[in-house]
Amino acid sequence: MNDRALRQLTVEGFKRFAALTLDLAPLTVLTGTNGAGKTSVIHALLLAREASIPGATTVQLNGPYGLELGTASDVLNIHTALDRSEVVIHAELADAGALHYTFDASQEALLYLPIKANSSTPVADRPPCALTGPNRAFTYLCAERLGPREILRASALRTEDLGVGVQGEFCAQLLAVHDLKAKVPPARRHPDHQDESSAFLKYQVEAWLSEIVRPVELETASFPNTTVTALRFRSPGGDWVRAPNMGFGVSYALPIILAGLFAPEGAESLLIVENPEAHLHPAGQSKIGAFLARLAQSGVQVILETHSDHVLNGIRRAIGEQNVLDADRAIAHFFDMESEAEPSITALRFTPAGGVSQWPRRFFDQYQLDVAALTRARRGPAR
Repeated sequence: MNDRALRQLTVEGFKRFAALTLDLAPLTVLTGTNGAGKTSVIHALLLAREASIPGATTVQLNGPYGLELGTASDVLNIHTALDRSEVVIHAELADAGALHYTFDASQEALLYLPIKANSSTPVADRPPCALTGPNRAFTYLCAERLGPREILRASALRTEDLGVGVQGEFCAQLLAVHDLKAKVPPARRHPDHQDESSAFLKYQVEAWLSEIVRPVELETASFPNTTVTALRFRSPGGDWVRAPNMGFGVSYALPIILAGLFAPEGAESLLIVENPEAHLHPAGQSKIGAFLARLAQSGVQVILETHSDHVLNGIRRAIGEQNVLDADRAIAHFFDMESEAEPSITALRFTPAGGVSQWPRRFFDQYQLDVAALTRARRGPAR
């Protein structure tokens, strides 16, 4: 793990969690039942990112990163509200530095949380971590990414700060600015396109899209004196078509691939992705899992929330078959919820052969349950 990577996250008094501590790795998988707190972990990281802005005295609960968390009373854990009207988010770094934020949630109707304490302890003479670093080093892609759009809007950020956006809304602009100028680091390049002539961002995005979704080429066009950029696709050798005629899979995978390839080299980067499997064929889901594993090995810390066993298996193959990610650089957390009590969370490790250290009940076991039920049905009623 890089020195400035997040090693552990502690959350207190926030939404589902009276107290939660999660180990983090270069690749961290959040999975489990609905409503058990996976997204709350991501929301805690987003609030920490907001609080890290120099001079910040509050964090907004609605607006930044597409958050719609409501009021202070909506985010305060019901089991700690009477004793302590505070939310605490603490992140340990691999180099023993730490980020610590305490938020005041005592005024229930507020649409923001005042920052009561910011006692971060970065190690001297070290660069910032992704939570406190430049815009390009921190990317959050929400589950509601934009579907196929012929024209995408532009960001007003400086060129060096430009990212893909929370929904992938700035992908066309990012490609238009950097497609044949920026080169992808060797460790992130497609294995069949390692030479320098294929290293440009445009060619690498096309190679990975073709691997994960379908063979495809893309082009962008910026319109002077406007805030929009057009994006078109084609099958190799075919005619150019508008994005809506290319399908959802390409549009949903594009920002994940682009964000991962464009993350700055030589600096700690964090990529948070919700539902990377959305609109992908099972084979594509497996391949995007392997792609995210490759990013994690190359220096981009990845935290992903998924309900797909195919994504999980793609990561397992990346570890055990393709050898592109070391087993000790990945961890999965299985969230389960039996009642309105605190969620139960099981940490799962990976073996060098791509195995999983344990297989809790309800952890991607639905296929076996369904097959067993169909087998019983074929046998007919017991006699």
